[in-house]
Amino acid sequence: MRWDGQAVTRAEADGALPGLERLGLVRSIRVPKFDGITFHEVLCKSALNKVPEASNLPFRYTVNAYRGCSHACRYCFARPTHEYLDFDSGNDFDRELVVKTNVAEVLRRELFRRSWTRDAVALGTNTDPYQRAEGRYALMPGIIAALADSGTPFSILTKGTLLRRDLPLIVDAGTRVGVSVAVSLAMLDPDLHRSVEPGTPTPAARLELISAIAEAGLGCHVMVAPVLPYLTDSEAHLDALLSRIAAAGATGVTVFGLHLRGATRGWFLAWLGSAYPELLPRYRELYGRGAYLGPEYRERLRTRVAPLVARYGLGGSGHRPDTVRTAPAAVAAGAVQPALF
Repeated sequence: MRWDGQAVTRAEADGALPGLERLGLVRSIRVPKFDGITFHEVLCKSALNKVPEASNLPFRYTVNAYRGCSHACRYCFARPTHEYLDFDSGNDFDRELVVKTNVAEVLRRELFRRSWTRDAVALGTNTDPYQRAEGRYALMPGIIAALADSGTPFSILTKGTLLRRDLPLIVDAGTRVGVSVAVSLAMLDPDLHRSVEPGTPTPAARLELISAIAEAGLGCHVMVAPVLPYLTDSEAHLDALLSRIAAAGATGVTVFGLHLRGATRGWFLAWLGSAYPELLPRYRELYGRGAYLGPEYRERLRTRVAPLVARYGLGGSGHRPDTVRTAPAAVAAGAVQPALF
């Protein structure tokens, strides 16, 4: 079935949500390969998102080619951002995906302005740039080329094994600008993975991705986040996970616990109540006073993780001196809570 044959014309989309109209909606389409997902194609006016100076982050700008994410992670901090588009932060976030089809062209124009000072740009701080939709739209090659050609350093954080497609481009970019790559991997158990991260590549596939990045000559940082209390925070689980990450060739890790802000809290706890109802009282106690784990839990986790990081030689950042720091970028994506490592 032809891709164009799935198009909903602008005239037919007159009833589009106001949030989408503000983004410059061109058309909304569905295709058999992405069952249950609607793509809302928009023409963006700007590609660079400036990070507030008060955030105290190691980068000033981000680029997000997509809004919403088919990874469907139950804990995703970015879910509440979909409400700005008049979508809900639950199923709509997973299935109503906004695609900035002209993002690479707009980014190139912005990066080649005289006023551009080549500040570091972080990719993957909101939704994953290598989610499944990237296989259809292929926006990242143009984004990478625009950054490299303009002399702009950048970082990439992803769960998506589709990054392997662009490894030659990323390696080439790294000969011209500072580049850092990080993979998110927080669990090994296949059953838990299918339940809590149903749209993501398997842990085994992501370990292979780490190895491919390392074999390409790039440092690969790993975000062991979020650690889920009473599910993935045992010493045995963390030991096994960090051992596999080190064996795959990672150069460092960042570890921090789950935080539950805004609408994400209700979405995650609804899943927890269905999958692990016995843990609900313990989570309500842990998160009774806010979105973040308390200092006592964080210290217990730090004490548990520190010897393992040392044992497996994962204390390094894995980044060249002139590159942006991916690990804090990932923390910045949804938390002010400091990372453990």
